[in-house]
Amino acid sequence: AFLSQYPSPMEKHVMAVETVEEKTDLSTGIIYRRRIARCQNVIPEILRKVTAYDSSISQVSILKVPDIYLEEESWLNMQKRNMAMRTHCLTWTQYASLSEESVFRESLENPNWTDFTQKGRISVTGAGLLNWVLEAFAQSFLKQGVKKGIKIMETLLQEQRG
Repeated sequence: AFLSQYPSPMEKHVMAVETVEEKTDLSTGIIYRRRIARCQNVIPEILRKVTAYDSSISQVSILKVPDIYLEEESWLNMQKRNMAMRTHCLTWTQYASLSEESVFRESLENPNWTDFTQKGRISVTGAGLLNWVLEAFAQSFLKQGVKKGIKIMETLLQEQRG
């Protein structure tokens, strides 16, 4: 019970996800996966008009792309009952750095609970005075994504229980 079909009503901005690497460490049992997600560009049209100087092309509209690509790596340890994930943006790497780290682990208080921690980093360069506007938009969007991600996880877990 996970989101395997995209786009999904639960995650409408994700258009496709492809697993590009999957392996199991035989000594630890840890399952490693690397996936590439193609997502809809959610940046408002007004911000997509931002231009940057590229020495080979002159001025370019760096945000006016239809899709954004993300790379997600995950490590699932069934023995320790935890999963770590790291995601970063593959689009706009010369202008922006967006990354997120999440950890799901069994709660020390109650083994039927899950402790979830998440950290994110955002840095935008090359857009002049609009760097802070783009960073603020990305921060707001990522905060909404955290809330949505928790809701999706709760829904999936409830569906599993029946």
